[in-house]
Amino acid sequence: MTAETSTTESTDVVTDAAVATAAESVVLTDGAAVKVKTLLDQEGRDDLALRVAVQPGGCSGLRYQLFFDDRALDGDEKIDFDGVAVVVDRMSVPYLGGAVIDFVDTIEKQGFTIDNPNATGSCACGDSFH
Repeated sequence: MTAETSTTESTDVVTDAAVATAAESVVLTDGAAVKVKTLLDQEGRDDLALRVAVQPGGCSGLRYQLFFDDRALDGDEKIDFDGVAVVVDRMSVPYLGGAVIDFVDTIEKQGFTIDNPNATGSCACGDSFH
């Protein structure tokens, strides 16, 4: 998987083994990228990016938001994962550096998960952190 950020001049090659070591930006796994592509195909729009943000709220103080967005905000960090654009606003970047977004589909759970090395704790529901 190739990850390109708009804030750097180099291209980083990210493999499943290297996902855990990527500390500068959000990482989208191959499984998550496939799911995002599928959802974008269903929307029928190619101008949308997956926006990942951190907002105040939840049991632990901060919560994640993932949604499709067609806006480009001042200070956004945009990363391309094999044609899937991921955008992080400048306020969320410090909270999400090195976070790995995956998609799981098991009998017990289905959905996007975020493994964030910056989170010092989370609530039992897993939707918020601090």
